[in-house]
Amino acid sequence: MLLGALVDCGVPIEIIRDAITALGLDRLQVTVERLDKLGIAATKVHVVAPHEHVHRHLPDIVEIITRSSLSDEVKHSACGAFRALAVAEAKVHDIPVDHVHFHEVGALDAIADVVGVVAGFTHLGLAQLSCRGIPVSHGTVRCAHGVLPVPAPAVVHLMEGLPTYPLDIDGETVTPTAAALLKVLVTRWQAPGAMTIERNGFGAGSKDFPRANVLRLIVGRSAPDASIEANQSLSLLATNLDDMNPEWLPPLMERLLAAGARDVWLTPILMKKGRPAHTLNVLCDPTASRALRELIYRHTSTLGIRETMVDRHSLPRESRNVATPWGEITIKIATLPDGSVRAAPEHDDCRRASDAHGVSLATVHEAAIAAWRASEH
Repeated sequence: MLLGALVDCGVPIEIIRDAITALGLDRLQVTVERLDKLGIAATKVHVVAPHEHVHRHLPDIVEIITRSSLSDEVKHSACGAFRALAVAEAKVHDIPVDHVHFHEVGALDAIADVVGVVAGFTHLGLAQLSCRGIPVSHGTVRCAHGVLPVPAPAVVHLMEGLPTYPLDIDGETVTPTAAALLKVLVTRWQAPGAMTIERNGFGAGSKDFPRANVLRLIVGRSAPDASIEANQSLSLLATNLDDMNPEWLPPLMERLLAAGARDVWLTPILMKKGRPAHTLNVLCDPTASRALRELIYRHTSTLGIRETMVDRHSLPRESRNVATPWGEITIKIATLPDGSVRAAPEHDDCRRASDAHGVSLATVHEAAIAAWRASEH
């Protein structure tokens, strides 16, 4: 369905065929078909591969992709999708990642599907890819492991930390391959912001449901009044800590930041019975929330963590180095909605220069700002 939506949106089928050919796999055929899905004209892309009795592991698939003539960008995202799949399957079966047997998703046509989708989105050159959430249906699905509940266990693991919404459909609406691709490719888990729509397309599914089984892709440009701010959906983890040594919290904050947290902060609070405590807050990408939750459980006394999805609006920014009498200092420059700019020296750079030369932080800070202002004129 992703391949069909890409082609319906104007991605030349040759882009997808060339990417699949670059894998160096024999006898893979790609065909395109137009279908009517309950009154909606949609495109279906068929990837046909010879039948085989090979159950590949993650290293086998990564080798196929990395030895190909694909671009590094396509290789990186395609391998990332299969790594995400392997991690999910390893959790389902409680085995090491490299021991996971890929059944359906390790077949040649599935490898071609993933590479074709990544190549298609790479061709579009999107600044961001938005998805409001993953549709969760119900029922069962038959696979190599037998009959499984919908969504499949691997899909549930892949969806951890991502927004979902219920869909009253009896049947599979999200496959493990699709969930892995969305996890790797989507940059903004919420409805798209204001934009001028340039094209749209529908990818057709194989099954027929009471509603049109299609996937819609809309391509456009951000509206001028929305381009100044970058919008992003992030996870906010929070837990109250009242029964552990507060001296252990600063090292934990450093661990969380090193493990991928966007920001970490503590808020003093007063809990029941007058107990002083702290709320630990961790802002992170949804895909990093599981690993960060595990760190919090391991290094604190908490028994529970709250997680909410938040929208972060941020100004565009850039970094620039300026010369001062005490060495180069990095300046962070943000552009405000009215087009004006605001600059601030990087604190760690200022501190290193202050310690190395025995001057005050304020002196280094003022010199860096003065150097930046001089460079602007």
